[in-house]
Amino acid sequence: MKTLKEVKCGQTVRVARLHGEGAVKRRIMDMGITRGCEIYVRKVAPLGDPVEVTVRGYELSLRKADAEMIEIC
Repeated sequence: MKTLKEVKCGQTVRVARLHGEGAVKRRIMDMGITRGCEIYVRKVAPLGDPVEVTVRGYELSLRKADAEMIEIC
């Protein structure tokens, strides 16, 4: 299982599954991150937090904890 947290800059990945439950999972889905959507990793901060991504045409910053809940393929 590979997560969004492990992806390097400049890579495009597809969401396979979302982990987590309740409000946390709902918040991730409300940002447009759902199964099957593509995520382009634009930047990763020097210490790895946050990760800047492009999802559905807009830019988004995710905490490492949130990126860990997004399983990719």
